[in-house]
Amino acid sequence: MQLVECKMLVVLAQELNMRRASQRLFVSQPALSQRLQTIEKAWEAQIFIRSQKGLALTPAGEKIIEFATEMVEKEEKVKEELGSLQTEVHGTLKLAVASIIGQHWLPNVLKEFVRKYPHVTISLVTGWSSEMLQYVYDDSVHLGIIRGNPDWKGVKEYLLTDQLYLVDTEIQEFQDVLKTEKPFIQFKSDSTYYQEIQDWWHTQFQTSPKRTIVVDQIETCKQMALHGIGYAILPSVSLKEEDDSVYKLPLLDEKGKPIARDTWLLGYDSSFQLKQVQAFLEVISEYRDV
Repeated sequence: MQLVECKMLVVLAQELNMRRASQRLFVSQPALSQRLQTIEKAWEAQIFIRSQKGLALTPAGEKIIEFATEMVEKEEKVKEELGSLQTEVHGTLKLAVASIIGQHWLPNVLKEFVRKYPHVTISLVTGWSSEMLQYVYDDSVHLGIIRGNPDWKGVKEYLLTDQLYLVDTEIQEFQDVLKTEKPFIQFKSDSTYYQEIQDWWHTQFQTSPKRTIVVDQIETCKQMALHGIGYAILPSVSLKEEDDSVYKLPLLDEKGKPIARDTWLLGYDSSFQLKQVQAFLEVISEYRDV
């Protein structure tokens, strides 16, 4: 099977829709359907089941798509290695980034990177740090930017530390938390971050919040706190200087030290040899904590 056919099958498996796949591949639906029939004939197996709702993979199709995906990824890897031999920086930079960093710290970094290296394609996935760490373990990305203190045996470089604050429009000291009728607004996060906040809370108050609202995104949590709906615990990386309409109380541990989260950049040694990765490291050196 030719590489162009592998790419075609990968797109079909991603879209599971002939119309959308044909648009992505810049071919007509009839031409795409005929090409698919030719491939299935060559494999002597049906790859997709067709219906009015779209396409569904057959068991044989799953195996063939797995093979096609592997071929496409190998081609991409070879292209990256060839690109690294060129003077100008090309290729794809694949990043897996913790959501908080992706929303609040990374945009300025990427803006500068794109300005300096316009020929590099950026592939970015964001989510909880535990999920992003798995992408790095699987070698699905070149670099991971992870919060906390991940157990990693490859290259691990420190990026920044941000402190945790209790944020509210009215609460000026921690004891006011016990008096307010406002809810404690929390955003969904990985288990280690959640546990840190729980440990601090029970050490500080020896009781549970009167009311709690849980939201999906940190930005939703922040906006609710800024608008006085409730109070929240937020990392400093998500707070801007212009957020001066609220009180920000730093969280301290039992020894009076600020409670903070470190952010790390991770990757395998082979990734750090790529020119696009080296270029990215050059850019982020201007944004990391000293």
